[in-house]
Amino acid sequence: MREKTMPKKEVLLNEIEGVPEIFFNELLDFIHFLKAKVIRDKTSNAVLSESSLKKDWLSPEEDKAWQDL
Repeated sequence: MREKTMPKKEVLLNEIEGVPEIFFNELLDFIHFLKAKVIRDKTSNAVLSESSLKKDWLSPEEDKAWQDL
């Protein structure tokens, strides 16, 4: 019940304290996997939105708006 009131980071750190050292490499690999997944998802979203925004970016009006920069 105490976990519900604790910040998630604190709960995770407490859980890590109880993990046997033999699992540290696997735990670290999983953390790296999650970080890579976040980057991959952000990149994927950017690529997907590019095609829908391209029609607005590649317009004479857009070129005129940016010509003085």
